Amino acid sequence: MGPVLAVGGCREARAWSLQGGPRPMGPGRAGPMRSSVAAPDCCGGLGNLDFRKADLCVMTRLLGYVDPSEPHFVAAVLTIAFNPLFWNVVARWEHKTRKLSGAFGSPHLACCTLGGAILLLNVLRSHCFTQAMLSQPRMQSLDNPLAYRVGLALLGVGGVFVLSSFLALGFTGTFLGDYFGILKETRVTTFPFSVLDNPMYWGSTANYLGWAIMHASPAGLLLTTVVALTYTVAILYEEPFTAEIYRQKASQAHKRS
Repeated sequence: MGPVLAVGGCREARAWSLQGGPRPMGPGRAGPMRSSVAAPDCCGGLGNLDFRKADLCVMTRLLGYVDPSEPHFVAAVLTIAFNPLFWNVVARWEHKTRKLSGAFGSPHLACCTLGGAILLLNVLRSHCFTQAMLSQPRMQSLDNPLAYRVGLALLGVGGVFVLSSFLALGFTGTFLGDYFGILKETRVTTFPFSVLDNPMYWGSTANYLGWAIMHASPAGLLLTTVVALTYTVAILYEEPFTAEIYRQKASQAHKRS
């Protein structure tokens, strides 16, 4: 199925204060796929290494192992991209119309229902991620006990960030409760928010990275990059909107006082 803890990375819900604002979420085959055209040496050897091209070299090597048109890989990319789009569109629609709260009779029940749907979508995402890795070749240089232990450690660290974020925020705090009008009065400053911004998103990313390394999977590494980019876009998209929600709340409280 994939890293179970990764399904918790649904959204980086942030706790706020009314004055403070936001706090600054087929079996693998060994060896790369062969091509009749020799791959270029993009780095030109260690003696002529251009560090500006280092990332391109790594990406070129990874792409030599991956077939981006393979159906499981495509499905994984689609689920990774779809999930944040889904919860942001639905949550903004709810914030504007209150249709879900009306349909379910209360904002708490509506938020919990959306949270359940997000969890199911993230289970599907993790499943597609794992199937994409199993359908693509393994990288021999990662297929060793040391790399496996590194991946396992990343999985553990990511799990700690995801679970501790959930415990600090609660269910509605994690699953977009502020879009349903369920606002926090004070900012959460306990672990993991005391050591990392957006710990749920980056904890989930660490889960996927660790899972990919444990499987010695170049496809998994590329998909983890997609996860990180998707979360980066989600943060840029969500934070200004969430800040505006709490700005309006603070303004209303000030007028009443």
